[in-house]
Amino acid sequence: MTEIPAVLVVQQEDAAGPGIVGAALAAEGLRLDVRHPWRGEPLPEHLGGVSGLLVLGGAANCDDDTTAPWLPSVRALVRQAVDTEVPLLGICLGAQIMASALGGRVRPRAEGAEGTGTQAETGGVGGQAGRPPEVGVVPLRRLPDVASDPVLCGVPEGAPAAQWHWDDIVALPPGATPLLTGDACEHQAFRIGRVAWGVQFHPEVTGVDVAAWAASDGPAVRKAGADPDAAVAQVRAAEPELRTLWTATTRAWAAQVRAAHRPND
Repeated sequence: MTEIPAVLVVQQEDAAGPGIVGAALAAEGLRLDVRHPWRGEPLPEHLGGVSGLLVLGGAANCDDDTTAPWLPSVRALVRQAVDTEVPLLGICLGAQIMASALGGRVRPRAEGAEGTGTQAETGGVGGQAGRPPEVGVVPLRRLPDVASDPVLCGVPEGAPAAQWHWDDIVALPPGATPLLTGDACEHQAFRIGRVAWGVQFHPEVTGVDVAAWAASDGPAVRKAGADPDAAVAQVRAAEPELRTLWTATTRAWAAQVRAAHRPND
């Protein structure tokens, strides 16, 4: 019997599961090993027997080991995946963990743009100069290297992406390849090495997911100068296109996982 390739999924809070991405991976014949470290479920020390690593989003800052004491283990797995070329996909917080763990820099949006190439806005948390959280659906812009990227090459100019983040990657790790950008957030997608991808946006979410985030995070988002209700409406309206686009992109990443699969490893 052929061994089914496994993807280790690090889910970092209750309302942030693999969603559209997880469904697409399962449809491609991959087995998902979902771990919930905030519940006390252990993460493996090594990626032996794993053909892919998916690190999902969450509310914690990528360096806040007090709030999220499992983060050192996630960083170790990220570094191991890059070093051993196990296909890796980091989503939102997952991408920020990748950037920070590998030599880049992440900062709260409320602290301002500081030469990131984005447009600074006013209305940060507590009236502090900076940018509100990026929420809702925003168009992505292609960068030159995306044309030859095996996973994101099919993402069209202006593709919609669901967003919900308070922090930004303001510097990519040395040697990283920027792939997609946006008007209010410079680093929307990047690749490190051959088979590690980070995306600041949320390819996995539906309108139901974002409505749950708005229910819990909405007052803070509104106070910071963004509109959580409009964000939910945008994601709901765009959901059919989001499902089609990011399912196809996930299938491209699944092909990388299958190519890297080593039975009985």
